[in-house]
Amino acid sequence: MTDYPHPLAGRAQDETHELRPKFDNSGLVAAIAQDAETGEVLMLAWMNAEALARTLETRRATYWSRSRGEIWVKGETSGQTQDVIEIRVDCDQDAVLLKVRQTGGACHTGRESCFYRIADASGLTVAGEGEAG
Repeated sequence: MTDYPHPLAGRAQDETHELRPKFDNSGLVAAIAQDAETGEVLMLAWMNAEALARTLETRRATYWSRSRGEIWVKGETSGQTQDVIEIRVDCDQDAVLLKVRQTGGACHTGRESCFYRIADASGLTVAGEGEAG
Protein backbone atom coordinates (compact mmCIF):
# COMPACT_ATOMS: atom_id res chain seq x y z
CA MET A 1 0.00 0.00 0.00
CA THR A 2 1.72 3.17 -1.14
CA ASP A 3 -1.37 5.26 -1.79
CA TYR A 4 -2.06 6.50 1.71
CA PRO A 5 -5.14 8.66 2.32
CA HIS A 6 -4.41 12.39 2.36
CA PRO A 7 -3.81 13.96 5.78
CA LEU A 8 -6.83 15.46 7.49
CA ALA A 9 -7.16 19.06 8.66
CA GLY A 10 -6.32 20.17 12.20
CA ARG A 11 -7.31 18.03 15.16
CA ALA A 12 -8.88 15.43 12.90
CA GLN A 13 -5.35 14.44 11.81
CA ASP A 14 -4.22 14.32 15.44
CA GLU A 15 -7.04 11.99 16.45
CA THR A 16 -7.53 9.70 13.44
CA HIS A 17 -6.96 5.96 13.75
CA GLU A 18 -5.97 5.79 10.07
CA LEU A 19 -2.40 5.91 8.85
CA ARG A 20 -2.34 9.20 6.91
CA PRO A 21 1.33 10.21 6.66
CA LYS A 22 1.99 13.88 6.02
CA PHE A 23 4.81 13.73 3.47
CA ASP A 24 6.74 16.93 2.77
CA ASN A 25 6.94 18.63 -0.63
CA SER A 26 9.60 16.10 -1.67
CA GLY A 27 7.31 13.21 -0.75
CA LEU A 28 9.30 12.32 2.36
CA VAL A 29 8.69 11.89 6.07
CA ALA A 30 11.39 11.90 8.78
CA ALA A 31 12.09 8.49 10.30
CA ILE A 32 13.87 8.16 13.64
CA ALA A 33 15.34 4.79 14.61
CA GLN A 34 15.47 4.09 18.34
CA ASP A 35 16.88 1.05 20.13
CA ALA A 36 13.82 -0.86 21.34
CA GLU A 37 15.55 -2.03 24.54
CA THR A 38 17.64 0.94 25.67
CA GLY A 39 15.66 3.82 24.16
CA GLU A 40 18.83 5.30 22.63
CA VAL A 41 18.20 7.33 19.48
CA LEU A 42 20.26 5.66 16.76
CA MET A 43 19.70 7.62 13.58
CA LEU A 44 17.48 9.86 11.48
CA ALA A 45 16.65 8.95 7.90
CA TRP A 46 13.86 9.60 5.40
CA MET A 47 11.03 7.51 4.03
CA ASN A 48 8.85 7.93 1.00
CA ALA A 49 5.52 6.12 0.69
CA GLU A 50 7.14 2.99 -0.75
CA ALA A 51 9.79 2.79 2.00
CA LEU A 52 7.12 3.17 4.68
CA ALA A 53 4.95 0.49 3.08
CA ARG A 54 7.90 -1.92 2.78
CA THR A 55 8.86 -1.31 6.41
CA LEU A 56 5.30 -2.02 7.54
CA GLU A 57 5.17 -5.21 5.44
CA THR A 58 8.64 -6.66 6.07
CA ARG A 59 9.47 -5.28 9.54
CA ARG A 60 12.95 -4.46 8.17
CA ALA A 61 13.85 -0.75 8.30
CA THR A 62 13.61 0.55 4.75
CA TYR A 63 14.47 4.13 3.84
CA TRP A 64 14.72 6.54 0.93
CA SER A 65 18.26 7.66 0.15
CA ARG A 66 18.13 11.32 -0.83
CA SER A 67 21.73 11.24 -2.09
CA ARG A 68 21.30 8.13 -4.24
CA GLY A 69 17.65 8.69 -5.10
CA GLU A 70 16.65 5.12 -4.29
CA ILE A 71 15.13 2.82 -1.69
CA TRP A 72 17.56 1.11 0.68
CA VAL A 73 17.06 -1.56 3.31
CA LYS A 74 19.21 -0.81 6.35
CA GLY A 75 22.01 -3.37 6.50
CA GLU A 76 21.43 -4.82 3.04
CA THR A 77 25.09 -4.26 2.14
CA SER A 78 26.69 -3.45 5.52
CA GLY A 79 25.09 -6.15 7.66
CA GLN A 80 24.09 -3.46 10.18
CA THR A 81 20.41 -4.42 10.14
CA GLN A 82 17.40 -2.96 11.89
CA ASP A 83 14.59 -5.37 12.71
CA VAL A 84 11.51 -3.28 13.45
CA ILE A 85 9.78 -4.12 16.73
CA GLU A 86 7.24 -1.27 16.72
CA ILE A 87 6.31 1.63 14.45
CA ARG A 88 4.86 4.84 15.84
CA VAL A 89 3.85 8.08 14.16
CA ASP A 90 3.74 11.48 15.83
CA CYS A 91 0.53 13.44 16.39
CA ASP A 92 0.21 14.98 12.92
CA GLN A 93 1.94 12.04 11.21
CA ASP A 94 4.86 13.98 9.75
CA ALA A 95 7.45 11.84 11.56
CA VAL A 96 7.85 8.11 12.10
CA LEU A 97 9.54 6.44 15.07
CA LEU A 98 10.94 2.96 14.49
CA LYS A 99 11.73 0.98 17.62
CA VAL A 100 14.34 -1.43 16.33
CA ARG A 101 16.61 -4.29 17.25
CA GLN A 102 19.92 -3.05 15.85
CA THR A 103 22.61 -5.48 14.66
CA GLY A 104 26.00 -3.77 14.47
CA GLY A 105 26.41 -0.01 14.52
CA ALA A 106 23.57 2.14 13.24
CA CYS A 107 25.84 4.87 11.87
CA HIS A 108 27.67 4.58 8.56
CA THR A 109 30.82 5.53 10.52
CA GLY A 110 30.50 2.23 12.39
CA ARG A 111 29.43 3.91 15.62
CA GLU A 112 26.51 2.60 17.64
CA SER A 113 24.52 5.81 17.05
CA CYS A 114 24.71 8.64 14.54
CA PHE A 115 24.29 11.04 17.48
CA TYR A 116 27.84 10.68 18.83
CA ARG A 117 28.78 14.38 19.01
CA ILE A 118 27.87 16.89 21.70
CA ALA A 119 27.36 20.52 20.67
CA ASP A 120 27.95 23.54 22.86
CA ALA A 121 28.95 27.18 22.35
CA SER A 122 32.59 26.21 21.72
CA GLY A 123 31.82 23.62 19.03
CA LEU A 124 31.55 19.84 18.91
CA THR A 125 33.09 17.10 21.02
CA VAL A 126 32.76 13.36 20.61
CA ALA A 127 30.79 11.75 23.42
CA GLY A 128 33.02 9.61 25.59
CA GLU A 129 36.29 11.09 24.32
CA GLY A 130 38.69 11.82 27.12
CA GLU A 131 36.44 10.22 29.74
CA ALA A 132 37.93 7.72 32.14
CA GLY A 133 36.67 4.27 31.24
